Amino acid sequence: MPKKKKNKQYKKELKDRNTLKNKITGIFSNNPTRTLNYKQVAGLLNMTHKDEKKEIEKILKELKKENKVEEIHPGKYKFKSRSGFITGTVDMTAYGNAYVVSDDLEEDVYVSENNLHHALNGDIVKVYLFARRRDRRLEGEVVEILERKRKTFVGIVEITGHYAFLIPDNRQMPYDIFIPRSKLNGAKNGQKAIARITKWPEKVKNPFGEIVEVLGDAGDHETEIHAILAEFELPAKFSPAIEEAAKQIPDAIPRKELEKRRDFRKVTTFTIDPADAKDFDDALSIRFLKDGMVEVGVHIADVTHYVKPGTILDQEAYDRATSVYLVDRVVPMLPEHLSNGVCSLNPHEDKLTFSAVFKMTPDAKVTESWFGKTVINSDRRFAYEEAQEIIETKKGDLAKEILTLHRLAQILRKRRFQMGSLDIERVEVKFDIDEKGTPLGVFFKVSQEANQLIEEFMLLANRHVAEKVGKRMSSGGKKKVFVYRVHDKPKEDKLESFTRIAAKLGYEVHTESRKALSQSMNKLIKEVVGKPEQNLIETLALRAMAKAVYTTKNIGHYGLAFDYYTHFTSPIRRYPDMMVHRLLERYLEGGKSVDQEEYEGKCRHASEMERKSIDAERASIKYKQVEYLADKVGHVYDGIIAGVTDWGIYVEINENKCEGMIPIRELEGDFYELDEENFTIIGRRKGRRFQLGDPIRVQINRVNLEKRQLDLLLAE
Repeated sequence: MPKKKKNKQYKKELKDRNTLKNKITGIFSNNPTRTLNYKQVAGLLNMTHKDEKKEIEKILKELKKENKVEEIHPGKYKFKSRSGFITGTVDMTAYGNAYVVSDDLEEDVYVSENNLHHALNGDIVKVYLFARRRDRRLEGEVVEILERKRKTFVGIVEITGHYAFLIPDNRQMPYDIFIPRSKLNGAKNGQKAIARITKWPEKVKNPFGEIVEVLGDAGDHETEIHAILAEFELPAKFSPAIEEAAKQIPDAIPRKELEKRRDFRKVTTFTIDPADAKDFDDALSIRFLKDGMVEVGVHIADVTHYVKPGTILDQEAYDRATSVYLVDRVVPMLPEHLSNGVCSLNPHEDKLTFSAVFKMTPDAKVTESWFGKTVINSDRRFAYEEAQEIIETKKGDLAKEILTLHRLAQILRKRRFQMGSLDIERVEVKFDIDEKGTPLGVFFKVSQEANQLIEEFMLLANRHVAEKVGKRMSSGGKKKVFVYRVHDKPKEDKLESFTRIAAKLGYEVHTESRKALSQSMNKLIKEVVGKPEQNLIETLALRAMAKAVYTTKNIGHYGLAFDYYTHFTSPIRRYPDMMVHRLLERYLEGGKSVDQEEYEGKCRHASEMERKSIDAERASIKYKQVEYLADKVGHVYDGIIAGVTDWGIYVEINENKCEGMIPIRELEGDFYELDEENFTIIGRRKGRRFQLGDPIRVQINRVNLEKRQLDLLLAE
């Protein structure tokens, strides 16, 4: 063939190839969410010849080198997003889709159910970000599950013929788990059980699993409480090995140990706790000095003297990280022999403590502070009610001591609020429960001056311990690694949302400065006391705030308005307090700083376990609230609208603070839509409005104990 003809043919082939390449690029850019291999691309181009398919395969590899497509899986390509990949945590919705929350982005990434690829709530995943289209939310696809949050799930067993499923209780687990009958392990139809996922083939919708523990019959009190613990992967009891290790620790204190410590056994000392408390973490001592000065000792159980690093007891305490306070019981962090016995500051017994001792002026200013190991012998155990009676009547055992501490505590409290501390607390729901666990009545716990007395001195000790290490202990300008309890400032969007809700309810919140915010917020909290919207406002105010966490990186505590704060005062029930005790002792003895990365990991674990514990406590309260109303179907109550969504109106009943939902489908006579901006449900034709905070009258319609759900109807 002549040279001229060859060049012409080559140019035509090159042109044809470039055209093909552009077509392939177009397919990917027009379908940014699709993953395609060379066969699928050939099919879309109607190219069936083997040579054509080979050419497409070559072009795909070239486009990958040119950064126009990405090879998501071997041989499978997707349009190259400018944003690339991010790593984050899956936050599942009740509908099966999810949002992935990532530190790499300010905006959460929406992932449809089809693009989750078996990722579940809480999983840490790698997400491919799609090219954002104009005015659309950021979307992506899970390409790899980096870490499974959990493999076990609690639910009800359903057996049909040759098949069985576990129907999970958790609404954030949208898939039933297929259980082969050979893997039921004795579970019967209708029972509650724990299942473990054993495999989940890529193209199969439901995971396969096996029953690992049968909890009992659904609806039974013990079964449901153990189901709540299992749902949040919290232990219900200690292993025999842990119990035995605890029993090996003697009650008696060796004389040599007593001689090492500062002796407070002859100083007036007492505890103030709830009437039903069995473990006593903290005690107060008071000594009257000259010129109106007083010495106040905050004495904390010296748990770390007994629980040593590297032991199975310490590992167990670390794993649990916290005691869990359910509606009818406490699941302790430490076995009873330690928590209620050896470590507990029981009256009239010598006890080892770690103390913060303050010399204070009559106007509650600290002039001297001392920290160290001590021994005490508590003279008296007060219930909060007993101490409150002394405060009110000015009479009773140790009246002078309690009244002095009360006066100092009130000064500290007033000063704290003047500095910008927030006074936000939710109404605490409590139940009268019989021996079978049945709720007989609901009441609300009220914080009084006796509670405030203890609270202020615990805050004082926690703050001064944090300042001692964080502010004063440094070498060469480098601060020692320590465990802090920090609370970040609220996010602007959450605060703005709360401000708008408060305004619609007739209240003002000023956000122009920290001081203005704290003053107006505290004023608001006082104004709503005793009103139907009290619990709603308190709950929304808390939601607007950031969550307090443990960390080695001190940013201060926004809610308390403290620059330095830690948890030192409850080592029987919180592992971070044990870490604080060990670090403080180490540094007081001149020890070197510890590894920050190691302790930051421990702090993350403690924060996560604390969150689980709080969620379990709320679930147990919700269960008892629903159980309390189980025999009251048809009864009518006054309530307040606590939330509005596309699917229903959430209502909090005034009388008992139980929350239920009126499904939108049950609102008759109109088609209702959500006005998200104004927190309102509006009827399209008649214009009837249901707004957040509005009073409402409801009727109990259905009660589902297993799912802890309360369905309501509008009572006209």
